[in-house]
Amino acid sequence: MKRVLSGMRPTGKLHLGNYLGALKNWVALQNEYQCFYFVADWHALTTEYEDPKSIRENSLEVVIDWLAAGLDPEKSILFVQSWIKEHAELHLLFSMFTPLSWLERNPTYKEMKQELGEYKELATYGFLGYPVLQAADILIYKAHYVPVGKDQLPHLELTREIARRFNYLYGRCFPEPQPKLTEIPKVPGTDGRKMSKSYNNAIYLADTPEEVWEKLRPMVTDTRRKRKTDPGEPQDCPVYYLHLAFTPEEELRVVEDGCRKAAFGCIECKKRLYNHMMEQLGPVMERRRQWEKRKDEVMDILKEGAKKAREVAQATMEEVRRLMAFAL
Repeated sequence: MKRVLSGMRPTGKLHLGNYLGALKNWVALQNEYQCFYFVADWHALTTEYEDPKSIRENSLEVVIDWLAAGLDPEKSILFVQSWIKEHAELHLLFSMFTPLSWLERNPTYKEMKQELGEYKELATYGFLGYPVLQAADILIYKAHYVPVGKDQLPHLELTREIARRFNYLYGRCFPEPQPKLTEIPKVPGTDGRKMSKSYNNAIYLADTPEEVWEKLRPMVTDTRRKRKTDPGEPQDCPVYYLHLAFTPEEELRVVEDGCRKAAFGCIECKKRLYNHMMEQLGPVMERRRQWEKRKDEVMDILKEGAKKAREVAQATMEEVRRLMAFAL
């Protein structure tokens, strides 16, 4: 089977943006490919190096969400990045021949530095060089595909460039991983902005059905609908974009027509959305509550996943050391 690899930083419990933008797709991919999914705890240090204490607990919360959403440890290899030391070794070797200019032109580096630089000191090697670690994460498993959105293509192209440079300098070792483009849906938070932990506007997989409704009920809508009788435009309403993710096509047309003709109010619209959300998310949330009680079992799954991942990583590093004349 061809391999897929992806990872998530452990920033805490996952919200609908994480679920719709990545996790739901991961669950589907495990039925077609050999999938490696890892918690990118070393990557979290690039911005959280001053206070790493929460990373371990956040890592566990992320994996609980994965299992609740349907990732199956019998189908996918789930592990924590820092448990596989070979990632660090390959990162070191890659860093020796990766030109600085390749890293400085990375658009995400510039964007994150501008966005977070006011709050954190990001003039560090780790922050500049994290795409090299990312390349090591992917190439050490010789992944054929990496699920990404279009905005992440520059990252993957850098990985491909590093693979090409290694193969040219030392001999053929790494495939050039291909993007498996993922359509990233627009997932608004309860205040209309992009759903984000930092904005405190997120609906979490760990929420109860009651908490979901309490967040959904006051969610902002099309500002033209000040009264129930005022017509609106669905595409100008944040609630509509959640409808696109959860509401069946046939009823979606009813929602669009009802908004434009003011056939029903925003609360009725949100009730319809809530019902469809819970049809899909209710079982996920229930499974999450069950996994929350089985953290020891979650750790066992990660240990077994690390064992399987390490076997692959060690085999790759033996080949790398031989090609670079570092083999014992």
